[in-house]
Amino acid sequence: MISMSTRCVPLLSVLLLLLAFRNGVSFLLPSASSLLTTSSKSRADVTNTLLNYSQQRDVYTMEAWAIENGYQKVDGVELYSEGDDDWSMMTNTDIPAGTTIMFIPSTLVLSSDAIVKEYGSNFDLELTENALKQMERDLAKRLPLFRLLVKILAEYEKGENSFYAPWINSFPTQYYNGVSMTDACFACLPPYAALLSMNERNAYSRFLNAIRKGFLPLNPDVTGDDSVMKFAYNVALTRFHEVFEPTRQKLIAPMADMINHSSDPNAEISFDTENNCYVTAIADIYAGSPLSVSLGDPTDPTPLFAKYGFLPTGCNTIFCKAIHLEPQINELGYEFNQLLFQTDTGEVYPAVWDIFLLKILQDYDADLASQFTMACQNNDEATKETFHSNYFAYTLEALREHVYSILNDVDQMTMEAQSYDLETHPRVPVIVDHNNLVRDTFSMTASLLDSMG
Repeated sequence: MISMSTRCVPLLSVLLLLLAFRNGVSFLLPSASSLLTTSSKSRADVTNTLLNYSQQRDVYTMEAWAIENGYQKVDGVELYSEGDDDWSMMTNTDIPAGTTIMFIPSTLVLSSDAIVKEYGSNFDLELTENALKQMERDLAKRLPLFRLLVKILAEYEKGENSFYAPWINSFPTQYYNGVSMTDACFACLPPYAALLSMNERNAYSRFLNAIRKGFLPLNPDVTGDDSVMKFAYNVALTRFHEVFEPTRQKLIAPMADMINHSSDPNAEISFDTENNCYVTAIADIYAGSPLSVSLGDPTDPTPLFAKYGFLPTGCNTIFCKAIHLEPQINELGYEFNQLLFQTDTGEVYPAVWDIFLLKILQDYDADLASQFTMACQNNDEATKETFHSNYFAYTLEALREHVYSILNDVDQMTMEAQSYDLETHPRVPVIVDHNNLVRDTFSMTASLLDSMG
């Protein structure tokens, strides 16, 4: 029988976390009435009141709240921290594969579909979403995330009266992802990482602009506070799981959101049609092991870096960073997770050779480029091999030039990042870690290419 405990991460609660108590002493979130009367305070006053970047996370009160409201877990599964306030879940007992480790009832789960029903009559949600879509067509895909953000903000305004207050108090206030980065941070990243990170920040900016149009009855002292808005957005962005049946929606399940990422996960998170959440063991999990799920493609750590702000361990491959060849990538129908370098050997994946050769052929002879493109699209390996053999020296030189260019840029970027003050640029360590992974891998690739001629 599963015993109680949970991990749900409603986006509404995220902002409430900012008031989390410190050093084990519970704090009181502001009441709804007090928030509504803060208009006399400056934005700086509001930020100082709500966001304390040094406060400790109150995870145990959150767990008690989850248990009280139907969260269940198998015996031996516990919250765990190594002392740096970075919390996760682990097990003190063996868990066989196939076991339901955790259950979070739908009453705790935040659902983007349920938010539409909840606020449809009282909020001008549709009007705000239309304003968002007019800013950028692709943002329509992010509407479920936008709804979670709205829910988090609405719950935040309830202060201590929010059902999700304990959950909000359990969150970190400091994030290291693309949304939280500055232009100075972007300048210290290779093109691919900078692009993905800037995309995240740009999406946040669109959300912010849509909400500040004033169609939603949200407290302007809250929506006008950049730190609070960014915090709420990050909670929504980093805590959701997406489902596609019976409809496409994003959900946050408290307690389940405490499970960290692994390239070799031992558990998975799923939801039934009523939005109840289940965490299931997909492998035997031994006592003393952390619970882990997959938050993204393990072959390419950079999207995880941009979205979540961490560099996953155990990366076997990284993207080749050939953003300048995106037209060729699209023409061949390749995905970024095919365009890789092996992190332990520097080995170059075949698709990388293909895009560099296509660029050379396009610059040299359009007919030859068309023939090579057709061979790639039809998986005609014999024809591809002939092209690669005939133009190997040119492809090798182009690839070598790219690799050494990235190495030079990464060294310069890392030196720049290390010159920053950590007090004002706390994301420097994760940026340097990312750049070191690129440098180490590309150095091996450079040696490998040099050995080829």
